[in-house]
Amino acid sequence: MKKFWNWVRDSDEERTLYLNGVISEETWWGDEVTPKLFKDELSAGSGNITVWINSPGGDVFAAAQIYNMLMDYTGNVTVKIDGLAASAASVIAMAGGDVYMSPVSMLMIHNPSTIAIGDSEEMLRAKALLDEVKESIINAYELKSGMSRAKLSHLMDAETWMNANKAIEMGFADKIMFADGEKTTSDSLIFSRMAVTNSLISKLPKQPKLKTGTPIESLDKRLSLITH
Repeated sequence: MKKFWNWVRDSDEERTLYLNGVISEETWWGDEVTPKLFKDELSAGSGNITVWINSPGGDVFAAAQIYNMLMDYTGNVTVKIDGLAASAASVIAMAGGDVYMSPVSMLMIHNPSTIAIGDSEEMLRAKALLDEVKESIINAYELKSGMSRAKLSHLMDAETWMNANKAIEMGFADKIMFADGEKTTSDSLIFSRMAVTNSLISKLPKQPKLKTGTPIESLDKRLSLITH
């Protein structure tokens, strides 16, 4: 059985959960990697837990269930992002009472995506589903960051990457691991795929406009030759 999580018991009061790789690499349906199994393992112990995340994301519904289980857990949940918490993995990260980021880690948020096959009505249903999924994801981001839904929606539209300083500045994380004292945000970085694309397009040399048709002056000359 292949799982994307791994539990390590540190003591009777402390446990560590490692989330590595793609979330729900196998589907939730028709296999042994189920939310129930994860819940059983989560409930098999007590005390505080630390969740280490290094994941590009994956199944948004799987992530939502893990998020809910961690939010409902009776002990303290501390999240530590040591590499990447992107897409659906960023949703799970929001379940941390305290979210720590490595100084060399990244957090990424973007719009949900899917694959749909069918007629135009099926495409509209797929769009409606994605819109609702996006709203549910915003709920988690809003609860953690306190940012407005409109701002969060724009950040997701742009596929936004944040380093540790920027994630803290925007409320997605709380502290930087291994750092002594308060960190300034003067070197903060936020990377927006849309902003970068627009910036690159704006730097392209403007092409001269192609002249189409016949200039009016030429038509006037031709008309005067005909009439005379």
